[in-house]
Amino acid sequence: MPKVVPCADLQSPDYDCLVVVTDTIGRLTGSLQPLANELNNQAKIDKNIDKGISILRTQVSPSGRLVYSPTGPLNRDYDDVRRFYDAAEKGIKRALDAGCKKPLLVRAPDDSFPKADYVTILGALHALYVPLEIREACADRRHKAEVLGVYSASSAEGLLKKACELADALEKGRIVTRDIGGSDPERMAAPRAAEYIQQVFSGTCVEVKVVEGAAEFKKEYPLMAAVNRAASVVPRHAGRLVFLEYKGEGNIEKTLFLVGKGITYDTGGADIKAGGIMAGMHRDKCGAAAVAGFFKILAELKPKGLRVVGGMPYVRNSVGEECYVADEIITSRAGKRVRVGNTDAEGRMVMADVLCKFKEEAADANNPELFTIATLTGHAIRAMGPNYSIIMNNGPARKLQTAYELQKAGDLYGDPFEISTIRRDDYDFHKGKSEYEDILQSNNVASSATPRGHQSPAAFLIMASGMDKHGIDSEKPLPYSHLDIAGSSGPFPGIPTGAPIIAMAAKYVLPRL
Repeated sequence: MPKVVPCADLQSPDYDCLVVVTDTIGRLTGSLQPLANELNNQAKIDKNIDKGISILRTQVSPSGRLVYSPTGPLNRDYDDVRRFYDAAEKGIKRALDAGCKKPLLVRAPDDSFPKADYVTILGALHALYVPLEIREACADRRHKAEVLGVYSASSAEGLLKKACELADALEKGRIVTRDIGGSDPERMAAPRAAEYIQQVFSGTCVEVKVVEGAAEFKKEYPLMAAVNRAASVVPRHAGRLVFLEYKGEGNIEKTLFLVGKGITYDTGGADIKAGGIMAGMHRDKCGAAAVAGFFKILAELKPKGLRVVGGMPYVRNSVGEECYVADEIITSRAGKRVRVGNTDAEGRMVMADVLCKFKEEAADANNPELFTIATLTGHAIRAMGPNYSIIMNNGPARKLQTAYELQKAGDLYGDPFEISTIRRDDYDFHKGKSEYEDILQSNNVASSATPRGHQSPAAFLIMASGMDKHGIDSEKPLPYSHLDIAGSSGPFPGIPTGAPIIAMAAKYVLPRL
């Protein structure tokens, strides 16, 4: 990624383009007035200047180039800080199209949203991301820009420097998330995903442990082992379980346990994804990618008083003579007999035993919270649309208001959440339907066609992991929240967004700096 550099001089010769982000030309006052004068002259011949991106000559910068990228209105009921993100992303893309390599991002004074400076920079950096495969294979395309300058008329020099440093750290986390989540199913097959993570955290304060081997999985993580069976006979696809741990300085005040779904490719298994719906299933590892990206932020910012443990089961849901099938009954790590209903509901399978392990560890942890993060259901997209993470709390997490607090943090930093509720219907849905099994893993209908299709999998995870023994009625209640990021993880084709790590960092990391 390019270096993010604060700049106090609009006339600096170090940049080859100004990219101006604001809602209206009228906000360009003070040191930005010369830009307003030029844009007002342009507005005399283009009445739609505030409705789209414009590029024009400027006398303000030695580069002679000015990209004006308006946010649109900011004062309506439904406007939020993402207006700045979107405008910055589009403005930088237009500057790149014009041949710029050293853009200076300029934001007008504006108090509409308190974290707009950070969000604007993150939007610009999203436009500058280069996919991992391109960086590795094409030397001439490794960088879209040499540097990103940032000028803010509303921030003192020290605050602007801090905003650039923080945005840089957050973006490094998003790069790891995008690299893992977006790379193709061979480049990020389980063994190579584990190698990438080991390289990322080599020499850092994050400890890495990689577990492998079908026998070990069958013994300790039997539900994950079932999904891994078909892939395990192909060495380059054989599963890996990657654990990460960060421990900040000082007394540990909060412990987070994060489980991320890492399905490196989802064929659907024996219940195969037929009819041309398999394309894009390399993105089914974005939950695990988010866990790794969050740890990269921890490694960069080193928050005090925080311990974080992550578990990422990287498994390919392959089809073949060894694949698991519907009607199998598998006993989970928690001792629950689980009947498979649909092999395409593999994500909950690979996470449940890891969640069980973390439940065991959380009993002795200081102030624990547990999370699962997954591109789990198509129903999440149908219910909330393609741009929002969904969070669901168990009883103890609801008492902590985890969902509300994470939604609030996400709204501040442009990483939004919708809140759903786990109901009794969801538990009833997964109760065993005969005396053979304790739990039914899934029905055999797509989640998008199943009532409560994104809520009920959270109940399955609670039941199969034994978390149901740690609700508000227990002697040891454990707060647990499930995050479905099927919609928010990003478009395909396209670049992954990095959701939900910015919101997670805003709630759990930034207050500790």
